[in-house]
Amino acid sequence: MERSPLLDVQLQPEPFEPLQALASWQTRLALLPGGPAAAENLFVGRVRGCNAAGEPLEALELEHDPAMTEACIVALAEYTAQRHGATAVLVRHRIGRVLPGEAIVLVAVAADRRGPAQRCGQELLEALKHEAPFWKREWSGGRGTWLQGNTPM
Repeated sequence: MERSPLLDVQLQPEPFEPLQALASWQTRLALLPGGPAAAENLFVGRVRGCNAAGEPLEALELEHDPAMTEACIVALAEYTAQRHGATAVLVRHRIGRVLPGEAIVLVAVAADRRGPAQRCGQELLEALKHEAPFWKREWSGGRGTWLQGNTPM
């Protein structure tokens, strides 16, 4: 019988330290039967210091529908984990006002091999970027501008 992947998804209005969140997740994984997976893939995304026009960015604001956004991210994590055979997925995603340099997303994937961990992590990041329902506004020069699309890979 195939085991469901362990999912840990949180939307966070306050700043978080990615390596602390990762260490806590790894501690929990080590307690699972058979211990931690042989491979992990990790991505930390931070807010850039300038907008698409090259102007200094004061902040990035992310609005969302709490129930819809979290349910969507859980579904994306579960789908990609099952598709690639990952044993565990961690997602931390900021909401609200995020300052340049602050972590906005952390995605970690555990699997029995590096290939599935890397492929799952990459696919999940792209899904988060293009499918998770966030509305983003960049603040520059005291003005907020709603973003129409996502930045390229």
